[in-house]
Amino acid sequence: MSYCHRHNLVRKDRAGAARQFGIRVRLPRGDTFARMLGDEWESTHWYMTVKERDLAFEQMALRHGYYRQTDTPSQVLEKIDRPNP
Repeated sequence: MSYCHRHNLVRKDRAGAARQFGIRVRLPRGDTFARMLGDEWESTHWYMTVKERDLAFEQMALRHGYYRQTDTPSQVLEKIDRPNP
């Protein structure tokens, strides 16, 4: 598989590795953004270790500098684990 952009979520050297620890991202019930994405929209990011997942969770929970002062971003983050294979 070709990776042409550094911002891709999967690093080339770790592409085939098992990932058991995840973060589910959803919209809060009644969020107006759901008009575009749908009420059932969600995205899941998987990580190899609890430490990686927890660090990513902290970063995702921060209000980053791309938002305007008047914006109030909303998301529901949930730590999840896959059962051991």
